Amino acid sequence: MKLLLIVRVPWQLEFYVQLSSECCGKAVQKKLEELDGIHQVEIDVEKETVVLETTLASSQIIQALELSGRRAVFKGYGTTLGSPFLGAAVAEMKGISGVLGVVRFLQSNENTCIVDGTIDGLTPGDHGIHIHEFGDLTGGCEGVGEHYNPTNSSHGGPDERERHYGDLGNVTADDHGRAVFRKEDRVIKVWDIIGRSLVVTEKPDDLGQGSTNSSKLDGNSGKRLSCGIIARSAGLFENPKKICLCDGISVWNERDYPVAGESRNQKDKIEI
Repeated sequence: MKLLLIVRVPWQLEFYVQLSSECCGKAVQKKLEELDGIHQVEIDVEKETVVLETTLASSQIIQALELSGRRAVFKGYGTTLGSPFLGAAVAEMKGISGVLGVVRFLQSNENTCIVDGTIDGLTPGDHGIHIHEFGDLTGGCEGVGEHYNPTNSSHGGPDERERHYGDLGNVTADDHGRAVFRKEDRVIKVWDIIGRSLVVTEKPDDLGQGSTNSSKLDGNSGKRLSCGIIARSAGLFENPKKICLCDGISVWNERDYPVAGESRNQKDKIEI
């Protein structure tokens, strides 16, 4: 029997964390030390930043930071120390029935793209996730074309030799409808997918192994629930913003407001 050794590729993550004293920094350090998969941590109390090298998902780090009693906001991400920065991208997912999320892409080296995300509002269980040809959402998720497939291949799983470039497999939503994931893909390149779109579907992707006609087209994964344009993203240390200049919401309060709409434009915004 052969054992498959999976070596996960680390990346660097940067967070704003509400740090008022060295004591706060020590509390954060202690909480992070409880996690497996963190290789290096740098805490700057004066700048209120935490930078670390890890193989964990960004949401896992935020959860650990906030378990220390401090509020944390994702700031930036990049390659590990000494590695060239080859590009990053992000897709803000919006769709029907409140299916929302953010998915980030980092080209950690020429052969590996890290895909890290959180999607809320799903039914519990597996859902297909795919990169599609176009980034035009004027017609909703139905207008983004088919799976990104420059080699004209049949649909398959992300680990299969025969697959669409856009075939990222499935994400799994928990009992609360949240899917948290970190994937490493050996086919897609960030520079090839910027301007395209990401879609999450109603049903699981059968990875091309099903008996239906649609199995080799889209994994029989059903209706498109949510989608977002894949746009270039700031890398590590490239996001100095602490306040949204468009409407005055600080990073500490940003997630308390919807990303858009009338309910965001409230009078009682808290300034830093």
